[in-house]
Amino acid sequence: MADNKGGDGHDAGRRDFLYVATSAMGAVGVGAFAWPLIDQMNPSQDVLALSSIEVDLSAVEEGQSITVSWRGKPVFIRHRTAAEIEAARQVALTDLPDPQGDEERAERPEWLVLVGVCTHLGCVPLGLQGQFKGWFCPCHGSHYDTSGRIRIGPAPTNLEVPGYVFLDDENIKIG
Repeated sequence: MADNKGGDGHDAGRRDFLYVATSAMGAVGVGAFAWPLIDQMNPSQDVLALSSIEVDLSAVEEGQSITVSWRGKPVFIRHRTAAEIEAARQVALTDLPDPQGDEERAERPEWLVLVGVCTHLGCVPLGLQGQFKGWFCPCHGSHYDTSGRIRIGPAPTNLEVPGYVFLDDENIKIG
């Protein structure tokens, strides 16, 4: 019968236990060191607080627009008139560089919510201007229609529609 003692008199089982215990302590140490480095990459509390905003729409009359700040970007909220809605719906999708129907862009037709950043170089377009009476970016000449879709100019895509939900008839939550 063989014994577990090596030539130096130490027990092989004890040596295996020391290897496993040392490896486990090393793994815990690496985890304890790495956790603060990984955790610091999470968004800070002030950024999380800005991740969503609620906007009261009761003071916005038909035909008016307001601009609110969300995540450091301007957001255009337009209470569209029936004529603006009709003009946006009459456009053939084949005429658009970035085809998207008006129904896809506005949850409720009378309310249009857009991130107010030109998709060309990040400028802020001017409202109720341009050839299509939507938005116009004077920096490079992009024209957007009353649905925020690119019609003429170097911008490659439509103005972004952020995620939003109507809380009731007079309030929305963006983000």
